[in-house]
Amino acid sequence: MLRPVVVGLDGSPESFTAANWAAREAQRRGLPLHLVHAWLWQTGDLPAADSEDTMRHWARRILRDGEKELSGRYPDLPLTAEQVTTTAVTALLERAEGAEMLVLGSRGLSALTGFLLGSVGHQVLARATCPVVMVRANERSAAERPGDEIVVALQDLTEAPGPLLDFAFAAASARGATLRAVHVRKLPSSDYGYGLATAPVGYLDGDLESQVNRELETALEPWREKYPRVTVERTIDLAFVAGAVLRATAQAGLLVVGRRTHRSVPGTHIGPVTHAVLHHSTVPVAVVPHD
Repeated sequence: MLRPVVVGLDGSPESFTAANWAAREAQRRGLPLHLVHAWLWQTGDLPAADSEDTMRHWARRILRDGEKELSGRYPDLPLTAEQVTTTAVTALLERAEGAEMLVLGSRGLSALTGFLLGSVGHQVLARATCPVVMVRANERSAAERPGDEIVVALQDLTEAPGPLLDFAFAAASARGATLRAVHVRKLPSSDYGYGLATAPVGYLDGDLESQVNRELETALEPWREKYPRVTVERTIDLAFVAGAVLRATAQAGLLVVGRRTHRSVPGTHIGPVTHAVLHHSTVPVAVVPHD
């Protein structure tokens, strides 16, 4: 049975942008799309709504509008919709259990940079068992450009996470896109400051660069064999991870980062690199859980 692409729909412009992104991704991968709208009546939620029946009406309308728009744009896409009477976090996490990926919309911090993560987005990112894709309501998300790359961030090459690479290669394969694997050797913060700083020019000498290139090629080899038609480019940097990864997304249509599931209390942490990337990225970001 095919695992669906699940998207949370709450009626906001960003959630409809996310739904369209999810529909394109489902169609590319030959997967069904499942829309979810979670609604839990609480007195005082919306002053303009005079009754629970009114709230139910608007909840149903959100799903109907979403189904109508997506069915018109993607008539051959298998599409289902579900209204759930529970909290958004609970509904999304439950459906993530059987999903290929979960797609959520996010408002931008500004017109140029970053995602604004609310409580729902943060909790789902930190706890979901499937990849979560955050999509902004901006031009880079709404209209994909020919030649857009898939960028995947790899930190520890000694144990490159399979789920992360599998997701990134599958995304590149579905689009016929180039995959750019970015590996960064972190700098000591005491030497070069903090945040998105970069290393001095020439800091990465030839011997070290050759060694890291070999390690990166070894880490990628099993997936290059699995996806032989995917063109792979490599970027090696010596800097703070988030800054180097973001610089590599200038021609990207999707950025793929990992989230370790065993290094923190479950459901509380998405990791500093993922947090920084989400704060500054202008392209959709897929967060892939792995051991």
